[in-house]
Order: sequence, then C-alpha cells, then structure tokens
Amino acid sequence: MADIPGKAASGAIAGLQSRSAALRKAAANPRAADRALLDAALTELDAAIESLVAGSGALAGKDGNGAGGQPERRLLQAIFGQTPVPLLVIDGENIVRRANLAACELLGVGPGYATGRALTSMIEPAGHAPLRSQLAAVRRSRAAASASCSLLAADGEITCSVDIRMLEIRGDDDRLLLALRAGGTAAANRAPGETKPADTRHGSGKQARRGQQRTDDPQIAAQIRRTDLLADTARLLLENAAASESVILQRCARLLAAELNAWVIVDVVRRGPLQRHFVAGPEDPASARLAQLVSAVAPGPGSAPHEAVESGSTRLVAHAEDEAALGHDSAGTPVLPQLGPSLLVVPVADGRRVLGALTLVRSAQAGYFGLPDAGLVEQIAGLLARAISARRLLTRQSETAAALRSSLLPPVLKVVPGVEIAAAHLAPTRGREVGGDFYDVYPTPDGWGVAIGDVCGKGDDAAAATAAARHAIRVLSHWNPDPAQVLRGANEIMLTEEFGSRFVTADAAHLSWRDRRLRVVLGSAGHPGPVLLKPDGWVQALAGGGVALGIFPDPEPATQELELDPGDVLFFFTDGLTGARSPQQSYLEEILTDALAGLAGRHAADIVSEMRKVVLDFSGGVLRDDLTMLALRAGEPPVT
Repeated sequence: MADIPGKAASGAIAGLQSRSAALRKAAANPRAADRALLDAALTELDAAIESLVAGSGALAGKDGNGAGGQPERRLLQAIFGQTPVPLLVIDGENIVRRANLAACELLGVGPGYATGRALTSMIEPAGHAPLRSQLAAVRRSRAAASASCSLLAADGEITCSVDIRMLEIRGDDDRLLLALRAGGTAAANRAPGETKPADTRHGSGKQARRGQQRTDDPQIAAQIRRTDLLADTARLLLENAAASESVILQRCARLLAAELNAWVIVDVVRRGPLQRHFVAGPEDPASARLAQLVSAVAPGPGSAPHEAVESGSTRLVAHAEDEAALGHDSAGTPVLPQLGPSLLVVPVADGRRVLGALTLVRSAQAGYFGLPDAGLVEQIAGLLARAISARRLLTRQSETAAALRSSLLPPVLKVVPGVEIAAAHLAPTRGREVGGDFYDVYPTPDGWGVAIGDVCGKGDDAAAATAAARHAIRVLSHWNPDPAQVLRGANEIMLTEEFGSRFVTADAAHLSWRDRRLRVVLGSAGHPGPVLLKPDGWVQALAGGGVALGIFPDPEPATQELELDPGDVLFFFTDGLTGARSPQQSYLEEILTDALAGLAGRHAADIVSEMRKVVLDFSGGVLRDDLTMLALRAGEPPVT
C-alpha cells in the first residue's frame, strides 16, 4: 500500500511528460493556435503545481529534509524551463525570480539574464503603470487576469498579451506567474528586404543611406555611419565658428537627434548650477509639446545629467529602471518614461573642465544604446566642448580687447576752451588682437595736454605697454607742462616694467593761449610729426624725431614750438594711417598732404570724418593695422 502513492505519482509525472512533449511538437506547427497552446500549457502547469503542493508533505515525511522529492522537483523545474510558452515568475516586488527558455528567446537574451531584474526594465515605460495595477489586482483578488504591454526585446518592441495567475506555494511567499504571448513586432510587420531597427542603431537618415550604399556588411556600414557623423559634426562646428554658443549647441543637438534617431537634451554649466539649454526630438506637434515640457525641467542634483557632470563619466543604461533619472515635469510625471527606455548621458568636457552634458534617450523601436553609441557620442561631445571653449576664449579676448581699447581710446574727449578737437580710431579688418594705438586730452598746469601714440606689435603685451605709456604721460603732465620732461619720465617708467621688449612711440603737446594765439609746445619720442593745415590750403608736414619710449635710459625727445591762428589745424596720426595700402600696393602717405589740403577750412570733426572715408576708399576696405587720427583746430581765444 505504501507503494501506491509512489506509483500514482510516477504515473502522473509520466502523463505530464507525454503531454508536454505533445504540446512542444504542436508549438512547432506554423498553423498552431497560440491561445490554445497557452491555455493548455497553463493547465498542465497548474496541475504540476497542485501535484507538487499535494505531495510536498508526503515527500517530506519520508525524509526530514525532503530529499525524497528532489527528482520530482528537478523534473518540474525542467518542465517549467522547457515549456514552449514564455513564462516569468515574479515576487511581491515585481522582481523576476524565474524565466524559462522561451521567455529568454522572446527577449533575445541569454539564460539567466532576466533573473533578478525588475519586470519594469523589460516593459516599455508607458506601460508600467497599467501593468502594475493588473499585478496588484491579481494579488488582491487571487483571480487570474490578462493585460497588454510592449516588451523591450533585443530586436525592438514586441506587443504582448500577458496572462497573470497567482502561485500559492506552501511555505513560500506569494508569487505571480506571467505567461507571455507575442502579438507582433516591428520585424514581423516589415516588408521583405526592409532594414531592421537593429541595423540602424548607430545612425539613420542620410547616415544609414551612406552605409547601405557602400557595403552590405553591418559592422562596416555602422563604422562608416559613425565616421560620417563625426565628419558632419566637425563640418557643422567649423561652418558655425562665428555663430553664438547657443546656436552651435542647438544645431549640434538637431544633427544628433536626426542622425541617431533619439531625443537629445543639452545641459550647460555657466555661472552657477547646471542649466537646461535645449531639447531636440522628432519634428511633429506632439513631440514639440513634449520638448517644451522637458525643457522646463531643471537638471538638479540626483538627475542623470547632473551626476555625469559631477563625475565626468559617461552613463549608459540600455533599459533604464529609474524612471526619475531625468526628473519630473510640472505635473509630477517622470520625464524618462515619456521619451523612451534607453538612456545615454555623456559629459561635454574639453580635457580641463566639464562644460555640460549631452543626454540621449531612445525608444525601443529605434534600438537600445550600446558601447559603440557611447564611444561615438563621447567623440562628438569632445569636439563640441573644444568648439565651445574656443568660442568662450574668443569672447573673453574680444571683451578684454574692447575694455582695453576703451581705456586707451576715450569715447569722449575733454573740452579745451577755444579749440575744436576730434578723433577717430579704425581697427584692422584682419585679426582680432588688441591694437596698440592711444590718444588722450587732459588738463595741465596753465593749459591743456594732447597725446597720441602707438606701440610696436599687437596683443596683450602691446596693450599693457600702451596703457602704461598713456597713463604715465597723463599723470606726469599734471605736475609738469613741459612735453619733453613728461616723455622722459614716461620712458623711465617704461624701462622699469617688463613688456615683452615692446616700445612705444608718442607725441605729446602742451596747449596754452598767449596774446590771442594758441601756443603749442610739441615733444616727439620716435613718432611721426603732425601735419599743419592752414585755412587757405597751405600744408606742412612737421618733423617728428626723438627715440621711442622703453628702449634707452637717456633718450632726448625732439621738441618744437609753434603758434596757431584761428582756423589753423594740427592733424595728428599713427603710422597705421600712412602705412595703409591700396590694392595696387601704394601707400596712403603719398597722398596724405594732398588729401588734407582739400579739406582746408573745414571743422575738426569734418576733417576726421572725411579722412576716414579717404582711408577706406584708398585701401579698398582692407586695413592691416589699426590707425588713429586726431584733428586740433584753433578757434577764437576764450574770454578771460
């Protein structure tokens, strides 16, 4: 009698084996009905579970540790593993505890991959909430239920129906059995010969077409597409070198979104925390509205972009499980599930500092991100970082140049009683370095001072030398009206500083009214002398002379005195004016006096304005050096 239960169990197991084999053969028939097979397999599995539960006590009674039931347990495990219907067993936290071979084949993964993973990591994000509700309902009611979802398989999304049943096992936590039935994939719906999504993971659009035209080898085609995208990015950055940083970032984001078939989020580091700058995605009204929602979400601490910037490391998640990785929108809805399950975050770094992050999100239909994608986007981020760094450096240099130029070339000149003074500066049309010209008008003891000068060379050192000379002349003139003494003092100051072997040429003049005539004492330190222009058109180029400042310790400035009648003009200039060249390579110095003679009797501002036109017309608008002009016209003496 004791053998009867054992014989009955053996007979039941043998019958189960036979029917399982029959079901497996039936599943191989292309005309088999999936629903009927699924129902039959679940019935057999239920029966096996009941037999296992019923026999667990008797088996344990034969052996305190239940060893007598091990063969039957192994058999039931084998039946579960080889059942031709995809089956998953999940625990109360919705973690997969068992996945049979059919389920692994459906997912396109190896055995053991699914075990220990969250069920939601295998489901398209939009279906998380409905599926959770169905699972909770089965646990609560203990009644079987069905649901639909999109499974994230290796070859893209698969539409599935899911039958959910309660597993009640004595001595174990309640678990759920999920039976999956595929309802169609992108691959099943493609026309013959149409490219699979997996073949376009590293590019789409024109990138994919390039690869298809050149080779049929998928690996070679993918490499060609990556190379083409790098070339397109480099071309975009070069063609937009003069564009603003914002324009560069937006155009690069749109390129990546189109060619990598992904959402692209650009976050940047500026004076403060990481800031969202731009979001690019599909070009349709619904996606445009979603892009606006994502744009309003700050990449705060804890978000994937913020962590990438803080660590300086790439983050690649093929199936993202953390729905809050990109934060929540204004309605409190996680952003990531609205965009897709596959996440790639790459810091934008130039090798010295992190400037921001590129975040890419793909839907399952577009394929999941892999290491080749991460490597490609890292290269693109590096190119973008260097372009941004160069753009910011150029901006800083331009701002520095503007600040220095403003300090060397005052926009408003001091008013000298009875004297018209006008000045103009023309920057070179080639090159962006700070020029070395300066001019100034300032009060002196018993009169006024005028100075103009130029430095040898360009750049920051040249600007520093020019600034030192200008301010030295201005300060010294407050105590000493003699231009020669002022230039000697400025030379001593120049010699005490290091300006990269720069030297400065300068003219300094002291103005004072004597007997209703304007007395001018002119000192020159290696600078061209001004041109004297009389109202009747008579022109005289005055001699300069002397030695430039910052070369020798004991230079002797050249000096001369003259008196100006009302209407007389002194026209000061730097060598950029006389050195201006025509397209025929002639120099403006050759026509300078003739051009000024034609302006006799004009006001100082008119003379400077007309000479500006003369220079630009003569040179064809091409200036190789900056130039400065200052016109001083004597008027009626002031009433004392």
